[in-house]
Parts: sequence; C-alpha cells; structure tokens
Amino acid sequence: MGKNIIIHRILKDIDKGSIGIGAMIVFIAMVLVAGIAASVLIQTSTTLESQALATGRETTAEVSSGIAVVSIVGNNSSGSIQHLAITIRTRGGSDDIDLAQTVIEISNSSIKSFLTYDDTTCILADNVNGEIFEDTYYPTTATSFTIIVLEDADDSCSSSSSAVINSGDYVILGVNTNLCFGGLNPREDIWGLIMPEEGSPGVINFRCPSSFTQSVLELQ
Repeated sequence: MGKNIIIHRILKDIDKGSIGIGAMIVFIAMVLVAGIAASVLIQTSTTLESQALATGRETTAEVSSGIAVVSIVGNNSSGSIQHLAITIRTRGGSDDIDLAQTVIEISNSSIKSFLTYDDTTCILADNVNGEIFEDTYYPTTATSFTIIVLEDADDSCSSSSSAVINSGDYVILGVNTNLCFGGLNPREDIWGLIMPEEGSPGVINFRCPSSFTQSVLELQ
C-alpha cells in the first residue's frame, strides 16, 4: 500500500511538470506572436506616416503654388489678332516657378497647340521700349512662347538660361497666334492653360470681340 502511494505521488509530480512546460511553451509562443504583430504595426504606421507627410507637402505645394493670369491683350493687324501678350505672376505664397519647365496649352476649338519656352528669346525690362508688340519679341515657331520681363527685382528671370519667377515678378508670355492658328478672328473662342511644373495652372479663357476697332485689344 505504501508503495502505491509513493508511485501515485511521483506520477502527480510528473504531470505537474508536464503542464508547466506546456504552459511555458504557450506563453513563449504568445510573446513571439505579439512581438511579430507589434513589429508589423510599427512598420506599417511608419510607412503611413511617411506617405502622409509626403502627400501633405505635395498637396500644400499644389494648392499654394501656381500661376495667376493678370491680363491678356492682343494686337490687331489687318483685322486679325497676330500676337497675344499674356501677363502673369505667381500666386500668393507660391514657390518659385521655372518658366523653362512651363507649358502653355491653347486652343481655338479647331486646333490645340502646346507651347514651350523659346530659350533664345528673353526680353529684359531694360530693353522694353514701351511697345510690347514688337515682332522681334515673339516666337518664330508655332510651338514656342517667349518671355518679356516687366518686373524682376531679384533678377531671377534675368537671362535665357534663368527663367524663374517668384513673388513680385511680372512677366509677359508672348504667343504668336498667326503661326499657331493663322491669326484670331472676331467672335473666336480661345481657351487653355499655363501649366507650371508644380502648382495650379493659369487659365486662358476669352472670346474675341465681335469687331476689331482698335490696334490693341483687351481680351481677358
């Protein structure tokens, strides 16, 4: 009888040991799973945070930066508008805008043209003699635009290789509509965008007057 009691106690101790080892294995497994899950969550949150910051910066630049169209005037030559002078500036709070990386999209509803900067022509303010419709101020191809500088205190738009505008700068973008569309006629609808590398585009949207009675016409 005594031997049976001793054997029973030994078996109970072995069972207790087995249960303890099993519980420890389960506990270690739970810790490992929790650690892996925490690592995944931390990596995911870090990635999302980086993406959110990048998106925020890009959205802020897109909203705050951009080109504002101040005015658009054209010159009437023999009953047709041959050139457009588009005066632009940067929007309030905008970053610097490189006009060399800017594209003008313009259409008369029959033809759509995409114009890029003609880096052989940049008319500085000191060289403007008061007449902005000099033929030499405008491009000689149908796929380009020129720059006529009106105001540039910091000389950021001072040469063909430096066509950057920032706060306080006013420049004219010269478009040769005679080459693009064969000239603009009365009642013709013109629309388009001045698209910078980053930021909101400037809007071109006007209808030519029903008759051209003046040499210089305010269009927008």
